[in-house]
Amino acid sequence: MSEQVKADSLVTLNYRVASSDGVEFIGTFNAAPAVLKLGNDELAPALERCLTGMSVGERQIFDLQPQDAFGPHLPHLVQRIPRERLPNGDRLQTQTLLEFDAPNGARFTGLICELDAQTALIDFNHPLAGKPVRFEAEIIGVI
Repeated sequence: MSEQVKADSLVTLNYRVASSDGVEFIGTFNAAPAVLKLGNDELAPALERCLTGMSVGERQIFDLQPQDAFGPHLPHLVQRIPRERLPNGDRLQTQTLLEFDAPNGARFTGLICELDAQTALIDFNHPLAGKPVRFEAEIIGVI
């Protein structure tokens, strides 16, 4: 009997996360497989749940609605910030990512959506928040 993925498994796999129309966000099928420890926040919890119960050699595609993937797009996570408070405020460009330090030492990323002379409109939602997602996974090994 083939080994199955459990909630705390160490898994070697190929995977792809894409929009519902097939535009790839991230994937490993054309690169080296990933090795992930489930339950360690290395993969979104919703995607980990899809893997649970899969067997070595199995390949599946999961079509997930926003609430089952990266959640809804939250308007309060879109903020207008004065350019002088941002790194390289005079050289910012739209559709680029900026990294920020949280007070607790964590790092988080925001997408610059708009710029004017004084401010930048930054979206701190996950880029796939509010969107249906296609998750494809092929299990190579499980420990």
